[in-house]
Amino acid sequence: MLKLKQFLKKYWFTILTLSVTMSILLVFLFKKSSPGEVLHLMRRLHPTWLLLTLSTVVAAWLLEGLGYWLLGRRLCPGWRYGQSFLVGVSGIFYGSITPLSSGGPPMQIFYMDKMGMEPGESAAIISAKTITYQVTMFVFSLTLICTALPFFIHKVSHLMIFTVFGLVTNILFIVGVLLVSFKGKIIDRPLTAVLRLLAKVHIVKDPQQTHKSIVSQFETFRQGFRVMGRDWKLYIVVCIITIAQLLIGSLDTYCIYRAFGLSGASLWLMMAAKVFALMVVSFVPLPGNSGGVEASFEAFCRIFFGSLVTPALLVWRLLTYYGGILFGFLCVSLCARKYVPKEAEQKE
Repeated sequence: MLKLKQFLKKYWFTILTLSVTMSILLVFLFKKSSPGEVLHLMRRLHPTWLLLTLSTVVAAWLLEGLGYWLLGRRLCPGWRYGQSFLVGVSGIFYGSITPLSSGGPPMQIFYMDKMGMEPGESAAIISAKTITYQVTMFVFSLTLICTALPFFIHKVSHLMIFTVFGLVTNILFIVGVLLVSFKGKIIDRPLTAVLRLLAKVHIVKDPQQTHKSIVSQFETFRQGFRVMGRDWKLYIVVCIITIAQLLIGSLDTYCIYRAFGLSGASLWLMMAAKVFALMVVSFVPLPGNSGGVEASFEAFCRIFFGSLVTPALLVWRLLTYYGGILFGFLCVSLCARKYVPKEAEQKE
């Protein structure tokens, strides 16, 4: 009983997040299908294609770790792939259970710090990886839009609104990260205002000292980023890895399509549908983009799945989102024992 209480106390937020996101998924699922119908369809799934779906997810995680490893050894030559894999998976895990994926980067920096990397260097690596991923994702999405938009524009209602919203939000995010990276002074006034507000509500005790500490970290971060910023060959390699990651990660929807015994759909168009569905909801504030991602998947993938779109949504979320959380939790727990000092892990 004591261990159960300790477990609930430590992971109550994760449990709450899973409960909320699962509730949203079940609402979408059973709004149009009965539990019996869904169970019957699940029994007919082809295990080989399900295994291939899992393989695409795992391959994308491995490539995520490879990107962090290449960036990490640029500032820390002794940096190992296992450490990088932990950083990548921790970002996926904590990003999946927090609104707007906000918990990912802080926990990645936490683990990198405990594994011996300076906070400024780790922040520079996280930022460099974020920028390369977002820029590559933007170009990848733009390529898909140029080639697949004529097909989807007659199939999905209000597609142009979705497309413009997704592109604009991603551009703003990229610009924001670049401004923090190269023009840190631009955030000085907003940061001061936020800290004063937090001081008034007694969240921050000493706003001036906190401001000084944050500015110091930003400066350390920018110095590390400037060192990495000169190595354009490294960025190109990371972008190529990211392209491979996006291509492989986009295959999961097609594998699920084949797992239901369906065929005839264009692989490229199904990859485009997956990218469209995720791009337009990338800034939905709920953990895992819950609510938005279900509606978006249904809008873009109904074209291919037809009446099976709701069961397909369940399989997709179970394997890619909830499976990712479970795998991430296990990996973070096991890898942390190897790479993170025990006293640091207990402070998490």
